[in-house]
Amino acid sequence: MTSKIETAIRSQLNIHHIEIIDDSAKHAGHKQNSGGGHYNAFIISDSFEGKSLIQRHRLVYDALGEMMTNDIHAFSMKTLTVDEFKKD
Repeated sequence: MTSKIETAIRSQLNIHHIEIIDDSAKHAGHKQNSGGGHYNAFIISDSFEGKSLIQRHRLVYDALGEMMTNDIHAFSMKTLTVDEFKKD
């Protein structure tokens, strides 16, 4: 699933670096885990230039589309531009 997530994001954004981590195993057996995976993402893209944090997250969620309702239960992300990453 991580490669499917990465492909979807790459198809919509100008990605310089992306890392998707599947944390689903940490949530197995949790009472409220009703299906779908748990993922963390680190994304560096110039597509985020001039965008607020909420706008950046919307770009990513839009790229994921139906996966957010069918395949993904939880998705957290850190989004940076290339310049922000260089300063970090």
